[in-house]
Amino acid sequence: MEAAPSSSLPPVAPASLSVLCLGLFVATPVLAVSMLNDPKGFRDFAWGAPLSESSGLTLTFSDERVKEFELKQAPPTLGGTPVDSMKLFSIDNQFARVSVRYRGKRAHEQLVAYLQAQYGPLDLTPGQIAASGNHQFTWRGTETEVNLTFDVRQERGVLFIESRTLAAKFLDYMGGM
Repeated sequence: MEAAPSSSLPPVAPASLSVLCLGLFVATPVLAVSMLNDPKGFRDFAWGAPLSESSGLTLTFSDERVKEFELKQAPPTLGGTPVDSMKLFSIDNQFARVSVRYRGKRAHEQLVAYLQAQYGPLDLTPGQIAASGNHQFTWRGTETEVNLTFDVRQERGVLFIESRTLAAKFLDYMGGM
């Protein structure tokens, strides 16, 4: 008789892990507002532009469909706030998403203030935001969506600025992994 494997749980595929992580954010209260000024891109990069043609970026990852770039300027900042990382992504050679990671309550407060100045005010009335857990803020424009999630306990945040049209390609790509 053969011995039973030490774990009866199947390994988790990367796509399954992504779906699982996405599910964690669904339970988080979200403050969403309409974007006042849709930038239709990020900094000098329009959605859909080929990032590989920019001399201000360094290619850090590439596969068949997705390419990841970092700004050559270091350290990265957003709205004058230092951040841990800032990555720009293209899918099918079209600029589609920016991912920003940061730490600290002060950086979070500065970034929320910057994003409100850029995209429009949030209702931050006491009671609208949970005191613990995750805070999630969303601004939706005609072409751009900005999602900021901050883990209050660990004081870590992630910000996505993405093309509303091209974001669906990432979901399809992740589902096919």
